[in-house]
Amino acid sequence: MIPLSVRDIAKTFVMHLRGGLRLPVFSGLSFEVDRGECLVLGGPSGVGKSSILKMLYGNYGVDAGEILVAHRGGLIDLARALPREVIDIRRLSLGYVSQFLRAIPRVSAVDIVADPLIGSGIDRDEATARAEAALARLNLPRDLWTLPPATFSGGEQQRVNIARGFISDHPILLLDEPTASLDAANRAVVVDMIEEKKAAGVALIGIFHDEDVRDRVASRVVDVSRYSARGVR
Repeated sequence: MIPLSVRDIAKTFVMHLRGGLRLPVFSGLSFEVDRGECLVLGGPSGVGKSSILKMLYGNYGVDAGEILVAHRGGLIDLARALPREVIDIRRLSLGYVSQFLRAIPRVSAVDIVADPLIGSGIDRDEATARAEAALARLNLPRDLWTLPPATFSGGEQQRVNIARGFISDHPILLLDEPTASLDAANRAVVVDMIEEKKAAGVALIGIFHDEDVRDRVASRVVDVSRYSARGVR
């Protein structure tokens, strides 16, 4: 069973503050991602790549088409799933590393990273140990682990974000510019983590503006501009 299939999806944004102006983004977009692949969404900035990831995660609706996700032994069309189904898919089958960390007041970095494991039923002590190992691998200073990351630098916050996204065992993982705020050493760590996910059979879909990273991790590239209606992100 293919972990994720996108079939002929289309998207239009409606600008309600502009009298309902309709801005078509793209149409006819189709692709599949198999286990052990890293499919990269390519094309110029503004063509709609991040919007596609938001649709794949269920944050944006679609006007037409299907987004089929392998979940609990079957296929669910995420484009038409109920809210409780979307929550369950995110908990068990579909992970997401966004460009920005949603920092939670008074919650430490290590607890933010460990939370997905605890939510999946893993013992808190084991989850915390795995979270600490992930933060150490990404070179986040140990004295920051117990602090809330709201005041961290952009690169430090991104490393917390990456640790949280990669720590779980989701069979599908979405990556939105995971190396954008990182130095060369930590970019190399993330490349290794992506390769490990591929070797473990995870299906990855990502956006990478760093050409060197993209060339190293991409199994295939889909040029989103072929389906774009206009330059809208």
